[in-house]
Order: sequence, then structure tokens, then C-alpha cells
Amino acid sequence: MKSAYLLINLLTVLFPVILSFDKRVQFYKSWKYIFPGLFISGLVFLVWDHLFTVLDVWSFNPEYVLGIYILQLPIEEILFFITVPFACIFIYECLNYYIPKDLLHRVSRAISIMLIVLSAICLLMFYDRVYTLISFSLLSVVLIYAEFMHKANLGRFYLAYLVSLIPFYIVNGVLTSVPIVLYNDAENMSIRVGTIPFEDHFYSMSMLLMNILLFEYFRKKRQLSK
Repeated sequence: MKSAYLLINLLTVLFPVILSFDKRVQFYKSWKYIFPGLFISGLVFLVWDHLFTVLDVWSFNPEYVLGIYILQLPIEEILFFITVPFACIFIYECLNYYIPKDLLHRVSRAISIMLIVLSAICLLMFYDRVYTLISFSLLSVVLIYAEFMHKANLGRFYLAYLVSLIPFYIVNGVLTSVPIVLYNDAENMSIRVGTIPFEDHFYSMSMLLMNILLFEYFRKKRQLSK
């Protein structure tokens, strides 16, 4: 089914787009703050994605993509860096509306420190695996910036990330079990959650955190200019 990966992208973004016009959250009003961040983070992750493809970290099953490639990436993979962050920012905004209290405020810094320590351990043990090296290096950089330089409280982000794991396991589960995306275990830790590489959880976390930081930046910038 050549349209399989495209269909996954469309289903990922379908409900967030439709529910954007809900009278309570009114997510559509925030679209203008999302797209600049999607463009910036998309460029960053497309560079890594291209390198991973060239270095045989992963590849794409030609039976499930349309066959349109840019920088050796199927067009569906490029769309993935738009649809998934968009859907996750939708989750983030809905949680902010329906759960006004920052439930993880008191433990957010501890979570960040534990993640940075975990990243350091994984880097020391698997520095020779490309996907592991980049995933945990990127996560460390983004977390250190957000927590200690930007001094953001990441409690709301962590809650949104935990909730986003539900669609994450569905989407990535399909991508890796069919498989549509094929991973080279010589370039990762060879640890899987079901069929999903362990690193995927943290690569996704970096992408989502970068997008939410940019989303909040552009929103505050617009508010200050009024």
C-alpha cells in the first residue's frame, strides 16, 4: 500500500485540526505561533534525518511510500515533522486548558536532571552507535538550555509528553512493526519497546520540547508586541 505512510500522517493530524475549532480551547487561534517553530525545528531534524538515512541508521520500505523523495527522504517523512509536532502541541494546549494546575511543577527539575544523567550514561556506554549518540546528545543540549539557561519550568511539557506517548506508541508501533521505517540495530542500543527502538522515545522528546519552546517564544513575542 503505497499510501500507507501518507495515511498515517493524515490520521495523525486529522483530529487536532478538526478539534482546533472547539469553542473552549480555540486552538486554531494559536496556529500562527506554531508554524514558525515547525519550520525551524523541521530544518534541524531534517538535517539529522538525512544524515541518518545516508549513514544507514534507518531506511524506508518502498512498498509503503509514494516514491517522491527530497534529500533521499520520502515526502511522508518530511510531513512527519509537521504533523506529529502539530498534534503534540494540540495535546499540550488542551491539557493547559483543562488542567490549569501545573501538576509536575515541583518535580520538573528533578525529572530534567534524571534525564540528563540518563543521557550521559547512555552516551558513555553507546558512544559508537550513531542513533544513540545523536538522540541523547540532542536531548541533553535541549534540556540543559531549557532548564538551566532559559529557566523554563517544564512541568507542563512533561505532562504533555506523557499523554503524547499514547499516540506515539500507536503511530511508531505501526511504522516499526509493518515495517515502514526499518532501523539498523548496529547503530542503536538494540533495545526495543515492542518494535520501537528505545532511542525513539528521547528523539521524540527532543523534537517536541524544541517545538513547544519555540511555540511559547513566538506566542510571548506576539503578546509583548501588542
